[in-house]
Order: sequence, then C-alpha cells, then structure tokens
Amino acid sequence: MKKLSGVLIALASTAIAAAQSGAGGGWTNLFDGKTLNGWNKITGSAEYKIENGEIIGLTVPNSPNTFLVTDKEYGDFVLELEVKVDDTTSNSGIQFRSHYNPEMADGHGGKGRVYGYQFELDPSSRAWTGGVYDEARRDWLYPLSLNPAAQSAFKRNEYNKIRVECIGNNIRTWVNGTSCAYVVDTVDKKGFIALQVHAIPRPELAGEKIHWRNIRIKTTSLSPLPFAKGVYVADYIPNNLTSYEKSEGWKLLFDGKTTDGWKGAYKPGFPEKGWEIKNGTLTVLSSNGAESTNGGDIVTKEEYSAFDLSFDFKLTPGANSGVKYFVTLTEKNAGSAIGLEYQVLDDTLHPDAKLGRDGDRTLASLYDLIKADKQKRFIHQPGQWNTGRVVVLRNNHVVHYLNGVKVLEYDRGSPHFRELVAMSKYKVWKDFGEAPKGHILLQDHGNEVSFRSIKIKPLK
Repeated sequence: MKKLSGVLIALASTAIAAAQSGAGGGWTNLFDGKTLNGWNKITGSAEYKIENGEIIGLTVPNSPNTFLVTDKEYGDFVLELEVKVDDTTSNSGIQFRSHYNPEMADGHGGKGRVYGYQFELDPSSRAWTGGVYDEARRDWLYPLSLNPAAQSAFKRNEYNKIRVECIGNNIRTWVNGTSCAYVVDTVDKKGFIALQVHAIPRPELAGEKIHWRNIRIKTTSLSPLPFAKGVYVADYIPNNLTSYEKSEGWKLLFDGKTTDGWKGAYKPGFPEKGWEIKNGTLTVLSSNGAESTNGGDIVTKEEYSAFDLSFDFKLTPGANSGVKYFVTLTEKNAGSAIGLEYQVLDDTLHPDAKLGRDGDRTLASLYDLIKADKQKRFIHQPGQWNTGRVVVLRNNHVVHYLNGVKVLEYDRGSPHFRELVAMSKYKVWKDFGEAPKGHILLQDHGNEVSFRSIKIKPLK
C-alpha cells in the first residue's frame, strides 16, 4: 500500500511539474510568469516589466519599434497567448518566423531592425487585429479588410485569446476563436517570436501599455484547427490553390502554362500573336499603346454572374490595361470589348489617369464611373506585383479591392449606378453593365502588362 501511495504521489508531482512547464499535451511555456528568461530586448528603448504573471510593454518617446525576442527560432508551430491592449490608438504586434538585421536602418537615424511576419494588434477603429503584416519588408500581406466578419473579434481593455498556426507554407490566425487571416507564403521557414512595442508619434502617448500572458508553443504533432468557411486566402505562391480553396469552390482561370479556358474576344480561338506565356505569367505584349490592334482582348470561355475574382497583375512603366466583367460580346465594338472595368493603370505616367471625372480612370477604379479611394502605400509600382479583387454578390452589390484593401463599392443596376452611366462614355450602350452574366476579360490596350494567379469562386 505504501508503495502504491508513493507511485501516486510521484505521478501527481510529475503532472504538476508538467503543467507548470507547459509540457502537457506537447505544449511548452515561453514565459514562466516570473522572469524574462529565454527573451531579449532589441532595437528600441521601450520598457518591458513583469507584474502579476504578465509581461507589460510600455511605450516611450523618441524610440523606434522595440521587440522582446525569443532566444530560440521556430519553424512549424502553433503559438497561443493572451493579449490586452489598453484603450489606446497605439498598435502593437507579435512577430513570428522573424529575423534581425543589425545593418538595416531603423527609421530613427540608427541601425538595427527586426523584419518578418507579424500578427497585427490594432485597437484603432480600423480593426485589423489578426491580420498579417510583413514588418520592415513587404508591408501588408493580409489586411483584415479581407475578412470583415473577423474585424469585431478583438476586444479592447480586456484579454484576448490569440492563436497563430505556421505549418509548412500555411499561416493562419485566430482571435478569441474567430478565424482571421489565411496566408500562403514561402519567404521564411523559421525565425524568432517577438512581442512588439510600437514607436509612438507624439511624446504624450508615452506610457501606454500592452499586456501579454500565458504564452505557450507547440512544435510537434501539430494538428491544424478547422478554419471558418468563406475566408479569402492570400496565396503568394503563383497560380496555386490550397485544398481549403478547392473545397470552397475556387478554381484557377489560368494554370500558369496554357491558354485553356480563354479565347480572343470576337474570335473563335486564342489570338495567334500579341499574348505570351512565360515563367508562369500571361503577358499582353506591347504594340505602342494601340488598343486591341495586336492580339486583342481575351475572354474566359465561361460566363459568370455572382463571383469572387482575384488576380495578380504587373505593370510596365506608363502601361494601361484592364480586367472587365459582365462582358457579353454582343456590342461588336470596334475597339476593346464592352464591360464593367477594373482599371489597371500606371497612374503616374499614363495620361488616362487625368482624364474622366474626378479620377475615375485611375488604378482599381470602376473605369469612367467610380474613382478608387486608395492610399499610396497600398499601390505597388510598375515592375511589382499587385493583387486585384472583384466581388459581385447575388444582390448585385460589387466591391473592388487593391492589395487586400477595399477601394470602392456600388450596386449594379441601382438608380445611382444608372446616373453614373448616363454621364459616362458608356451611355450609348443600352443597359450597360446590367447583364445577368458575362465573360471575364483581360484587355489588350497596347502596353505590356502581365497577369498570374487568376482565380474565381462562383457565389451561390
């Protein structure tokens, strides 16, 4: 009996020790609740202190972003923790698979900067907590405007449960059990984890607090959680679909190798010249700016009514093109085929940006009808890839996105829409833009523009 009691006591002691170390179920605690063992502060001068089993970060003036980084690097993992951001406008973040470059300018006149993936903590009205940012490198990878249903998950002034999954190329995030961002990327396979205290723009914001606690990680026997239905995937692998996207009904309109599914507008087959497939891109070649005089526009063989369309495009300097939808091919127009157009344009160099009304011919606009409301930071310049997106709901509500950010919305066929058409070049076409279904079109406007990762999800 004494022997059995001793065994039970030993087992109980082992269980308690495992729980205290976070080892239960394969989890390891990254913070012991008492010390900053296993962590180091780098770059800025913000303060990190421990109170009541939590790490508190405090903002300070005249400092770049400050990071408390783990000694170890992690590749595939599931990270869970709790975060509280005081009622403040100062954002923060959680770095993962990140790195430090001692020679990189810190933006405050010094050197040394952290770069890599960041789970965004955004207490502002923008509400992008759970989005994925690429600190000091590519900017936003997944603004949470891509998943509006998740924007209300984060609560200010209270603890929020955070989960980050990095398994292979898949990065997924949760806030309080709500599925937030889904990124597919190959840039970083491993790196450190860090807690960020953001630089502040004004001295009076000094002393604002960010709280972290119950930080734990799992690196073996990883099992991804089910993700909510209907979440857009930002896939940075060209011409790729995840199994999640396939299950959601997405399909590639361009496979990166062939012209399958496409034909010339007003032509029985694909143009014999003027378009080129190379290195996974579909490129309309230059013909000195002459509209539809080389290969001409190309359209999908299928027609679509309600859909979610996503596409990458890369401009050359001064280039003009467009992605059109609800193209019927019934107008027999002499130039480009007629349809609602997501404008693809170099706003800086092409003169069309200054034509039309109030900028309604600029990049991502509904061409000649509605101007795209966009910030410069979300425009990738010629030579860089941009991601456009058009969502058409069954009630005819339409949204344009540029690089993950909503830039305009309207209701197809509404009185306001018809007023805009009556003031535009499209007024000569009866019921312009109101066809129940139509083709997707890539425009030949005589300038070199490349496309890839063209995918669509019909909406039921």
